[in-house]
Amino acid sequence: MVHFDLIDTKTVLAAICGWKADRLRHYITLVNPHSVMLCKRDPEMNMAIQNAGLTLPDGIGIILGAKLLSMPHRGRIAGPEMMLKICDLGRKYQLRHYFYGGAEGVAEKLAASLGNQFPGLKVAGCYCPPFRALSQSEQDAEICMINAAQADIVWVGLGAPKQERWMMKHLGKIEATAMIGVGAAFDFHSGNKPWCPPAIRKVGFEWAYRLLCEPKRLWSRNIDSVRFLGMVSAQLAASAFKH
Repeated sequence: MVHFDLIDTKTVLAAICGWKADRLRHYITLVNPHSVMLCKRDPEMNMAIQNAGLTLPDGIGIILGAKLLSMPHRGRIAGPEMMLKICDLGRKYQLRHYFYGGAEGVAEKLAASLGNQFPGLKVAGCYCPPFRALSQSEQDAEICMINAAQADIVWVGLGAPKQERWMMKHLGKIEATAMIGVGAAFDFHSGNKPWCPPAIRKVGFEWAYRLLCEPKRLWSRNIDSVRFLGMVSAQLAASAFKH
């Protein structure tokens, strides 16, 4: 069972600022139906989600499930959109941002793009890790590098479930107030991949656009969306049977 924090982005920003004031460290996961089903298959992913400071509803399927279960919500929080809003609104609080992830050069392009879009944005640093297992000495060097940057937020773009495992493993080691796993936001905002047009995002069909762009990689994730809604339907039926 995945517990969601059905809040809006301004509440997320307020939570981060509160953690900073209290000198707390947490990480934030954005979970879609595919990630929920991953939790059922992958104990480590499930543990990472359960230990998150906030678990946010990324995916129209999650909001549809909340509606079917009559749960109050504030709408979907998509990683790419949340990144823009927090970078924008966070300038008021002088938040420092670190960008960790993506293919070679993507994090640097992302930082430059966001800096141009939001004048005054404080970029603490960026790093694209190699696509291989790191030695312990390399992992220690990464932690020292990130901590030396004195970031408030570390944006993590490694994709699920790798980024959730990474954040859980580094909680207490990374000194930033919050780590936030946003996956494809690195590619979209760096210009590495096309972002779904706003009109399509607004009506909740971003999943269809992305499927058309990357059918081989994403078709199995969309099957998980069907499985998720089946699970919600079973929960509804069980509740109705009890009454």
